[in-house]
Amino acid sequence: MKKKARFNLLVVAGASGGHIFPALGFIDTLKSRQEDFDILLVLPQKRISNPLLELKYKLAALPVSPIKFSLDPGNLIAIFNFFRGAFKSMYILLKFKPCATVAFGSIVSIPVVICSWLLRIKTIIHEQNVVAGRANRFLAAFSNKIAVSFKETKDYFSKYKNKVVLTGNPVRKELEYIQKRGALDFFGFTEDKVTILVAGGSQGSHSINLAFLKAVSGLSAATGVQVIHLAGKKDYDWLKNSYQSLNIGVKLFDFLEAMHYAYCAADFAVTRAGATTIAELLHFCLPAIVIPYPYAYRHQAANAGILEKLGTAILVKDNQLDSGAVGQVLAELLNNPQKVKNMRLGYDNIRQADAGNLISEQVLRLI
Repeated sequence: MKKKARFNLLVVAGASGGHIFPALGFIDTLKSRQEDFDILLVLPQKRISNPLLELKYKLAALPVSPIKFSLDPGNLIAIFNFFRGAFKSMYILLKFKPCATVAFGSIVSIPVVICSWLLRIKTIIHEQNVVAGRANRFLAAFSNKIAVSFKETKDYFSKYKNKVVLTGNPVRKELEYIQKRGALDFFGFTEDKVTILVAGGSQGSHSINLAFLKAVSGLSAATGVQVIHLAGKKDYDWLKNSYQSLNIGVKLFDFLEAMHYAYCAADFAVTRAGATTIAELLHFCLPAIVIPYPYAYRHQAANAGILEKLGTAILVKDNQLDSGAVGQVLAELLNNPQKVKNMRLGYDNIRQADAGNLISEQVLRLI
């Protein structure tokens, strides 16, 4: 007979990978060290479509949608959905009876955390970015603990200093470090070339795809390069055809589940600066050319600034892509291998937190 869990824990996360991946990293860590937890993961309704999620985790859905800060007719539906989400949050909490709630940001966290507060359920919120999101800034007053990924984020919660704890940002347990030789073998690559990882996020980035292809096409040293390129579904066919005309080794993916192989094989990366990407670059100590997403520039530029300050990343603005900035930086790194080595050594100047375990400790203390 299966032993009944002693504790019920509710975890809530937004629709993007930047919210979901840290939540999954935390859940997996907690379950590995404390088996007597029954965990319910609450996501926005539109996000629960992944069969792998449904297979691995107990899920519940809330019918929430973003509320825009403008006179948008869609806000009427969003406000209606918010109140629907609040009623369903209360129903979930009363039925599941969690000992604590852990929230990873976005609007979906608001009704769950407030209802938890009303029911006197202990609550932890987690902020992934350097610049705290609006939802978490609002929810700070209703939370028992505020976990942050970077010490700079503490300034956004100055009224609640006694609640703030520095934990870092959890990464998925699948992202294990493996030897570089084994990672290169996974892609059929050799050790005598420079391996570059290009990743514009889970959906890919058209502007980064364009800029990198242009940059690598103009390299005189392109034959000494091999590329792992996560194109996204929309650009996959176009990039496949474009790479065929180049004398370059490339492994092209629309999406790559086994990202730890890519991180361990790469000498450096070309990426966006989302919180999860930054956490994974930190986890694997990987040098990078970082290009903040222009429509979340404040958040991503602040995230990238952490790596830039360490000397582990070079920042390129999205509006510089057309001017050939990526090609210039790429040539600089390829012509100066010692610079790439020094960038990797920059990670020695930051203490790597075991975020999943640190948040788990906070949960155990609360309950």
